[in-house]
Amino acid sequence: MRYVSRRRLLLAAIAGCCGISGPPVVKAAPERSGIADPRRILQFPRDHGSHPAFRIEWWYLTGWLQDRAARDIGFQITFFRARPQLRPGNPSAFTPEHIIIAHAAIADPVQGRLIHSQKAARAVFDLAGAATDNTGVWLDEWHLTRHGNTYTAKITASELALEMKFAASQPLLLQGVNGYSRKGAAAEAASHYYSIPHLQVSGTLRDSGQPRTVSGKAWLDHEWSSSYLPANAAGWDWIGINLDDGGALMAFRMRQGDTGQPLWSSATLRDAAGTSRTYAADTVRFTALRTWQSPRTGTRYPVAFRVQIGALEIELEPLMDDQENDTRQTTGAVYWEGAVRVSSRGRPIGRGYLELTGYGRPLAL
Repeated sequence: MRYVSRRRLLLAAIAGCCGISGPPVVKAAPERSGIADPRRILQFPRDHGSHPAFRIEWWYLTGWLQDRAARDIGFQITFFRARPQLRPGNPSAFTPEHIIIAHAAIADPVQGRLIHSQKAARAVFDLAGAATDNTGVWLDEWHLTRHGNTYTAKITASELALEMKFAASQPLLLQGVNGYSRKGAAAEAASHYYSIPHLQVSGTLRDSGQPRTVSGKAWLDHEWSSSYLPANAAGWDWIGINLDDGGALMAFRMRQGDTGQPLWSSATLRDAAGTSRTYAADTVRFTALRTWQSPRTGTRYPVAFRVQIGALEIELEPLMDDQENDTRQTTGAVYWEGAVRVSSRGRPIGRGYLELTGYGRPLAL
């Protein structure tokens, strides 16, 4: 894999104008279709890589860090691969089979609002791409790669910079049924989905001033689908929680567009002993406790929740309220992605991230 400079970007553009073209970076994988299949058994390390037959895919890292002053800081690094609908017969070397999009953000209460950056490029001429045999996704100088049980990420932008290593301390966690995660009543509304909780983080970050050495814990999601949102869904609420006892919890609900009522819910809980259980839609409930309104977009988000999963009841409270991420330059979406503290019966039990999409307007993938 190569990470190219702006000079190579210019050379690639010249080559395209002169009619010189090569194969796209991301090639079709030997998938039978781009539809999530409950019979499919995920195979690793291949399924750490990209799945080009599917229309949308993401590698999502979120977590809590501390600097040497023991300040709590949240962070997000996300790489998306999207396969657009193309006009048939377009001979241009610039016609992309795939688009790579990246988002990065830091939630530092000292700053008082989310510091974020975004980037997008067509997967042509090695400018951006995603490997199919293992995690290796890049967009110019930004990248996320996997070597053995360790991930490395680099984000360099004027607003922020992150250089981090993520070491796995636990096995990956298959979501849904063997990694087949339903998103709605229709069988095709599904994804293939796994997580890696409790990643040990080390590295540096910069959001103002000089880079700071940081360490902490993170959560990785890798998910791919061609029909993620049910037809009448506006968006979703999602949590990924590293529990203090070593357990891990993922839960989400899809919300109906006209009423905001839940369309579909699911959760997976792995306890401290390593035993996992998946919860059906009727056993997962999100109840908003408090809202916050963005001063920039006017969107009102439910930033604090009570979540019931079977007999378990937890409460989520954000590290700070203003964790709105405006990514209209790359995805067209504005969403809330925030670090949250987790408690049960008034006792702290973990930390993680809460994602809220489709509140300002219905999300379009």
